[in-house]
Formats: sequence, C-alpha cells, structure tokens
Amino acid sequence: MAELLGSIDQGTTSTRFMVFNPAGEEITKAQMEHEQILPQQGWVEHNPEEIINNTHTVVEKALRKAGLDGKDLAAIGITNQRETTVLWNRRTGKPVYNALVWQDTRTDKIISEIEKKGQGEIIWCKSGLPPATYFSAGKIRWILDQDPELAIQAEKGEILFGNMDTWLIWNLTGGPDGGRHVTDITNASRTMLMNLATLEWDTELCEIFGIPPVMLPEIRPSSGSFGNTLASAPFRTEVPILGVLGDQQAATVGQACFSTGEAKNTYGTGNFMLSNTGTAIVPSRSGLLTTTCYQETGKPAVYALEGSIAVTGSAVQWMRDQLGLISSAAEIEPLANTVKDNGGVYFVPAFSGLFAPYWRSDARGAMVGLTRYANKGHLARATLEAICYQTKDVLGAMDKDSGIALQVMKVDGGATVNNTLMQLQADILGVPVVRPQVTETTALGAAYAAGLAAGVYSSLDDLKANWRVDRQWEPAWSADQRESGYLRWKKAVERTLDWA
Repeated sequence: MAELLGSIDQGTTSTRFMVFNPAGEEITKAQMEHEQILPQQGWVEHNPEEIINNTHTVVEKALRKAGLDGKDLAAIGITNQRETTVLWNRRTGKPVYNALVWQDTRTDKIISEIEKKGQGEIIWCKSGLPPATYFSAGKIRWILDQDPELAIQAEKGEILFGNMDTWLIWNLTGGPDGGRHVTDITNASRTMLMNLATLEWDTELCEIFGIPPVMLPEIRPSSGSFGNTLASAPFRTEVPILGVLGDQQAATVGQACFSTGEAKNTYGTGNFMLSNTGTAIVPSRSGLLTTTCYQETGKPAVYALEGSIAVTGSAVQWMRDQLGLISSAAEIEPLANTVKDNGGVYFVPAFSGLFAPYWRSDARGAMVGLTRYANKGHLARATLEAICYQTKDVLGAMDKDSGIALQVMKVDGGATVNNTLMQLQADILGVPVVRPQVTETTALGAAYAAGLAAGVYSSLDDLKANWRVDRQWEPAWSADQRESGYLRWKKAVERTLDWA
C-alpha cells in the first residue's frame, strides 16, 4: 500500500506541492510564484487560472524530480490562503472576476453599511468573526454588484463561490464535467457565512450580505473525502483528496497542537496565532477571532482562538521592493545586526489597517521616533521588532480570553529561519520560542489530515510522535526592558489611527 502523502499548499504569493513520508519528512517539492495584481490602492487580486495552471506545474515538477507518480501517493491534502474569494461560471469553469485576496480592502463601504444597520453583532455572535474587509462574504457581494446579470445567475446556481481550496478541488476533480463543489469547516469559518455552532451555512448571515446559498460549496470535515483527482494531468491517475485545511489551521495540525491551550504562531506574509480551545466555542472579548481548528470525520469539531496580523513578512518585502534598503529578504537579519537596538525607532506597518486585536481599518503605517541618529540598520531592526510586538498584542488578548498563560510559543513559517527575529520574539514575549525540525508545517498539516483519513495514521498520537524540536530561544531582556519597549510600541500604534 502506498504510504507517501502529497500536499498542495496554495499560498498568498506562491503555490507549491510537497510529498512527505509517514514520519513527516520531506521527500520532494516544487514551488511557483504568481502575479500580485494591484489595480489601485487597497486592491489586491490574483488570477485564479494562473493559480490552477501553476498547481498542475508544481505537482508534475515535484513528482518528476523524485521519480514518483500519482500511484505512489496514498492521498493528497490541500491547504490554502484563506478568505481569498473566487466566483466562476459552473458551465464554462471561467472565473467571472479575478480572485479578491484576503488583504483587499475595497469592501469597506459594504462592511460600513452593515455596521450602520446594527447587524455586526449578529455576524460576530454566529460566525465568530467581526464584520471586516478581511473575510469572504463582502468580497462575494462586491463581485456580484459589478454586473446585475451576475446576481441573477447566482440565484439560479450558475455562478459558484469558493475560497482557493474549493477552486482547486473543483478543477482537479473534473471542473465543468462533474467537479466537486466542496470545502471544509476551517475555510467555511472564514467567510462570515457559516454558523460556528451548526457548522452549516447560516440563512440569516447569507441574507445580510444578499448571497444566494445555492452558490456556496458543501461543508465537510477537514479529514475525510473530497473526491478523487482526474486520471489525467497532473497526477495521471485518480488520487483521493482526503484532507483540506485553511493554511493557519493546517499549521496548527502540523505543529501537533491537539491539546486545549496549545498554541502556534506562523510567520508568513502576515502572522497568525492559533490557540486550541478544544470542543468549546470560546467567544473573544479582546478582539480575537473564534474559529474552527479541525475536524475528523465522525468526531466533534475542535475550535480555536485566532489572532490575525495583516503585515509582518510583507513589511520585509516592502523594505526590499519599495524602499530598496535590501535586495533579498534574507539581508534584513545582518542589516538589523549592524545596530545594538532600535535607536528609538518604532515601525507600525498598518498598510491595510490593523487586524487583531484592534480591528481598525482606518489605521495606516507609521514610523516614529526618527532622529538624525537613525540609519537603515535601525529601520531594519524596527521592522523585525514590529513583527514581534504585533505578536505580543495578540498573545496578550489570547491570555485574557482563554485565562491560560502561554508557557512556550511554537513557531513556523518562512521567517523563522531568521534567528535574530526569533530571539527578539522570545525577548519581547518573555517566553521561550521553539522551532520544530520541519518548519513547513502548513503543507505538513494538510498531509497529516489526508493521512488520518487514508489510514496511514491511526490517531493524533502518531502525529504528536513525529513532532521534534530543532532550536529553542530563551528570553534575554529584563522585565523593565520588555515593559518600556512595549509602552513605546503602544504609543506608536496610537499614531497610526484615524488616518483613512
């Protein structure tokens, strides 16, 4: 019996395909970036057809590189950038508009109108999410509003909606010719349309946004059947799709955070901290999101509290692409190490507002504390510290909501290769920071979900046994240093508000 597990990781900037053995070790991978389409300020789009084409390419490349084919895979899992919204024609398979990315803020007027009508509390109570441009429902409404004919077609079920997981599954399983229109509970929970308690699309929430339920995919557990791939390219045989998780939930599974109170923080384009709350739905009083974490078929759903930070790794990209202070992301670490501290400079990268725990769409980026003494090393260090301070904001809210003080922070994602960043994170949080041996936990989590359903693993205990520490950082700052730095950070955050 084949025991290798494939994982499609469809992210904000790229798509990759990885293959893991049952021990969670990487066998092969391939990755391709896709275009970031920026029509105007605050608008961020992707071409869905480019992404499905890239998916085919990376699957074929990775398998060819390792001398494998689809027959060598027990199953595949899919993980994806959440909230990013695609609408397409059921008969032609063609998108009716570019995908609206989770970072896109063009739906601010739609969200403001909902707030003015006093419907925000209904959304928050039922979906666990605050009304925000971040989530899918407003994006669906915006696309439908661009052409009256689209809304009519949507009512008839001729226009389909999906986040990237649904778009990929539909295409891989047949597209217009019998493609499966499905999603899992984690992706559905990011739309503002799913009821957290029932795990079903909520009629009242759909009515608030004017979205016909007929255009929404079927919701399924994260670990279970989502259909088989076609016997044609890219797998060239039918392979069962047995796991689907939104990227941050996938990282939580990949980090084996299966006990109540265990948390992980992923460092990518943005930062996302999730804390497992078990089978309890814990409403947030501190600006966090209540969301689903994962679900095995036939078992209760597991929930989480989440703190979402919009701009972390993308702040480093901004220094590279817009300011030209570095020529690669890796250069920020040695540049930050040219100075002993931030020189009094604080950078709040609120490029698209502030997410958790503030939820202020009016905020805009600010760099404060500048003097003639400040140089590019200080700016680089302030950028790394901004990632860490935003994480501290979220952790503080998480401690309040859960009543559990975090003992260790498990970290993953591309930026965790930056050892200076990880040490600063331990210093600013005041708790140890632990990086696992396998840092590609998002792809690994989707593979694990598929492996559970395929019988490669008998239980979650098998996945826990795979988790191993690569490196741990201990806090080095004094309590006074930590407190004074955080007070200045909070002052800097205040300067970003009421701009837009």
